Amino acid sequence: MKRILLEERPDWKKQAEDLGFIFHTMYGEPYWDESRAYVFTLKQIEEDLEDVSAELYGCCLELVDRVIDSEEVLKKLAIPEIYWDWIRNSWKESEPSLYGRFDLLYDGQGPAKLLEFNADTPTALYETGFFQWNWFEEQKARGIISEGSDQFNSVQDKLIARLGKMFAPGCHVHFASCKGSDEDRATVKYLQDCATQAGLISHFLFVEDIGADAEGRFADNDEFIIDNLFKLYPYEDMLREEYGPLLPRSPIKLIEPPWKAILSNKGILPLLWEMFPDHPNLLPSTFESDNQPPPPDMSYVKKPLFSREGANVEIYHPDQPPEVSPGHYGEEGTILQAFHPVPKFENDYTVIGSWIVGDEPAGIGIREDSSQITRDLSRFVPHLIVD
Repeated sequence: MKRILLEERPDWKKQAEDLGFIFHTMYGEPYWDESRAYVFTLKQIEEDLEDVSAELYGCCLELVDRVIDSEEVLKKLAIPEIYWDWIRNSWKESEPSLYGRFDLLYDGQGPAKLLEFNADTPTALYETGFFQWNWFEEQKARGIISEGSDQFNSVQDKLIARLGKMFAPGCHVHFASCKGSDEDRATVKYLQDCATQAGLISHFLFVEDIGADAEGRFADNDEFIIDNLFKLYPYEDMLREEYGPLLPRSPIKLIEPPWKAILSNKGILPLLWEMFPDHPNLLPSTFESDNQPPPPDMSYVKKPLFSREGANVEIYHPDQPPEVSPGHYGEEGTILQAFHPVPKFENDYTVIGSWIVGDEPAGIGIREDSSQITRDLSRFVPHLIVD
């Protein structure tokens, strides 16, 4: 694994905007950065990232199966009790999942380490599945990257196939995101495009515009009953909304399914470590509430059970002031995770997002930041495989 500098496409910004990628630059800073790329060998991709992601996902499914009936664990994960049966039934009825993203630390040398699993509302999907592939094909055609190179990226094909498997042709599916986020809207629009290619009929609306009737049925602005809903809105927030108690008795089918409320919680990190101690791809982790503080000479990271885009993450090193990311999370509880150095290329720290679509690894996207905490404005950098 290495990082190389590359010639940018002269018209990439116009092309991005024509394709709806309007957040390629945010607050005057680049979000998409094709002036460089990460290069992997096929062995690194297949053995250290693809196989590892498949194994980690299997561990996560085993975790859900083991804890779904544990009131003690569900309490620890700060999931309100009124939703336990709903979540449990969702798992036992094998309601299908669409996608998720592991965040991994990997520098091409040692085993990849799991930072967290974005199991419910991961973004950077469009950048990974479409725009990164578009970059790869065009740069190969221009001779900027070698003809024999490749990219670990079957995200779009797998999304289309998965949606086609989850729903019958012609089925109506609503797609929703919150107002005020171009990135969330682009993610949902991309999924709508995939749904259309899968033969489905898609509708868009904002989460804030969804209504409910006295029978617990949810409807859109046209009073069209929503039977199937992809919602880019996290379960930890939904379950605390005024309409939350309607969810367990509503006939609506949600994507992601309710059992993903377990995996979208950073509390799975100590649970995974407890289930699979000394696993080479996991980092030692505990619930802070267990009152097992790390040794004074140990570096560790404090994370809220619920947090987005690196908010409220704190890094502690012995005899150093902590590195703290601001935010409004942490009230429900926190976990402590052993610190692992974030791979650094010159002045940039790198995290690899490894995508799962259905039950299969599907590709990677790479984020860079000047900080060891990956935030919402971290740059997205493409990758390729060269052997």
